[in-house]
Amino acid sequence: MAERQIVAMGGGKMCREMCAYLVGLTGKERPAVLYVGTAMAEDPGAALLMYDRFAGFAELSRLEFFPWPPEDLRTTVLEADVVFVGGGNTANMLAIWRVHGVDELLREALDRGIVLSGSSAGGICWFEHGVTDSFGPQLGPMDCLGFLEGSFCPHWDDEELRKPVYRGLLNDGVPGGYAAEAGVGLRFVDGELQEVVACEEGSKAYRVELRDGEVVETPIQARVV
Repeated sequence: MAERQIVAMGGGKMCREMCAYLVGLTGKERPAVLYVGTAMAEDPGAALLMYDRFAGFAELSRLEFFPWPPEDLRTTVLEADVVFVGGGNTANMLAIWRVHGVDELLREALDRGIVLSGSSAGGICWFEHGVTDSFGPQLGPMDCLGFLEGSFCPHWDDEELRKPVYRGLLNDGVPGGYAAEAGVGLRFVDGELQEVVACEEGSKAYRVELRDGEVVETPIQARVV
């Protein structure tokens, strides 16, 4: 049975070494990477950056929904070896995905062993809950795909409001989960955290949970890729 792998990233940084790491998880010499830029309204500049970052490691293609999704949407998703989701507006992204059934296709992709990954919105989306600015500059909770249990907060060290808002949400009943600094990826296999990797030395992820009415943050040192 194929391993169900998800690498959720904290956003803010994306290095070529991380791209090589993601490609290496497939076990293929030159895998197919599908870039999904829905959350950033399919910004062409962001897409070009992804072509540059994966150049020499993989064959990159894009999944776009405007003016409409590809006729062979199912094939487009399920023939990828890695699906990488960019950052931006998580709520808008999930709404578009659900209209076209991409949420279910991604679940099938996960079950088939296709590596799912992404940064910021592309990290939040795989969990049950996330901390997002999708509804304005203020931060708040949102329900996501639920492929991974608990919650996720990106931008732990590069957006000052993330920490207090996430702590408050846990006190309000949002289940515990993980936070990630910029350029940090958390690799889950079959729903369990296996390792934490990063672009830079000294970077961390955190297990964040409520214990006896107090939010506890346990640092997890990342391995540099």
